[in-house]
Amino acid sequence: MAAEQSSDGGAELGRFLRARRTQTAPEQVGLKAGTGLRRTPGLRREELATLAGVSIDYYVRLERGKETRPSPSVVDALARALQLDDAEHQHLRELAVRAARYAPEPPPVPSRTVRPHLKLLLDAMRPNPAYVVSRSMDLLASNPGGLALYAGLDDWPATQRNLARYLFLHPAARELFPDWDIQTRACIARLRALAGTAPDAPDLTTLVGELVLKSPDFARLWDRYDVTGRKATHKTFHHPQVGDVTLAAQSMDLDGTPGQRLVAYAAEPGTPDHDALLLLDMTVPDPDRRPISLQERAK
Repeated sequence: MAAEQSSDGGAELGRFLRARRTQTAPEQVGLKAGTGLRRTPGLRREELATLAGVSIDYYVRLERGKETRPSPSVVDALARALQLDDAEHQHLRELAVRAARYAPEPPPVPSRTVRPHLKLLLDAMRPNPAYVVSRSMDLLASNPGGLALYAGLDDWPATQRNLARYLFLHPAARELFPDWDIQTRACIARLRALAGTAPDAPDLTTLVGELVLKSPDFARLWDRYDVTGRKATHKTFHHPQVGDVTLAAQSMDLDGTPGQRLVAYAAEPGTPDHDALLLLDMTVPDPDRRPISLQERAK
């Protein structure tokens, strides 16, 4: 069993290296492309091996998942040769640790239960849209605006409400996000980062398996092995009920609840964007509250 785990880890490490190598042009690392047609996209194996200061045979074994114990210095050299950013470099280190079987036992799947005080906090943040998501982007709780912000998401049963699933499979998603391609890359990067630390997590593998089968766009982006994406401080929605609205965005990990994040959006009071939030907050029926008029909320 231990050998099988090591092989799996080595294969994941090899796939990441191969993906980054084929996406790195010779010109990016100071090499001349040369004349004639290159049969290999990106860098050749021997070029990357030379840049990293390792033998071609050793690098081939790494990429094929046969070598599972690269030293930290080799990992760092490969990261420099591929010009990885900090997040990608850390991801490569984590894959190397797993390949060498030094990683600790995977943690249990985080709880999906949202503590009562967090639900109170979500309600207190109205009319600002806010919600709590799991590590694999399941929507665990929200205030009315937080649910309504993702147009059409409430059409799905609560157990199916996942923001990655929404982005790639819901017909309204491409219309809702003017920068849909940027949003999807950031989504993939978050899931890839999770795959580096908990590759066998059932919540992740089930979601990825579904999206690979149902969304060609997801399958294409997933194979790129990107682990960084734009972390936008503002996000624009082309919402069918309140029109175009640009909101400040903030997310944070929740203390005492591993694997859960609070995401909130806000707009400056008195602006058209804030007026749109007031309207959005009233679009989802809330049986525990009497309706509050726009004039009352504006006071």
